[in-house]
Amino acid sequence: MGFFERKRRELIERGIDPRRLPPGQYMTDRFPVLHAGEVPIYADLGQWNLRVFGRVERPVTLSYDELVALGTEEVTVDIHCVTKWSKFDTRWRGVAFERIVELVEPTDDAAYVVIHAEHGFSTNLPLKDLRGDHVALLATHYEGEPLTPKHGYPVRLLVPHLYFWKSAKWVRGLEFSATDRPGFWERNGYHNYGDPWREQRYWED
Repeated sequence: MGFFERKRRELIERGIDPRRLPPGQYMTDRFPVLHAGEVPIYADLGQWNLRVFGRVERPVTLSYDELVALGTEEVTVDIHCVTKWSKFDTRWRGVAFERIVELVEPTDDAAYVVIHAEHGFSTNLPLKDLRGDHVALLATHYEGEPLTPKHGYPVRLLVPHLYFWKSAKWVRGLEFSATDRPGFWERNGYHNYGDPWREQRYWED
């Protein structure tokens, strides 16, 4: 019996529906740490802000307190990493991306968002994947506690329907754009969209 088949059988034995697991994935109870660059450490949140700009009617720069004042909500979701692990029923709190949309009013031609993070990291998403029925948060808490530095403190993106590299850590900017611009990993071999149910891991997938 192969590794993935064995892992799916373990799910059934634990009473977990294996259909929750995308193809080529295995479930873990751990939360592996993967990122590019050093972990940023903020002595205080006065050092952090979030710039929202590009194709918007009202560009803005928010402090942490101003971001959280937009209102927070809690979600429980499964997450899936391109390195093949999945973690079920993870609990997050943060500001819904829709609150940002309401605040800045994207122009009619805004179709994409480039997420800018520390160390020059970026990733790109269609705006429609951050709205509507999709879960999309600027997450500040995980499992009832503030994010740890290695998991993106003070704010990371959460977009659980895509591979988890799209949920960028240490977010500092949201750039609304009329055109798509591949981010850091997308320029270095990862799929431009990253749907785990279609195994869109790399350029050729």
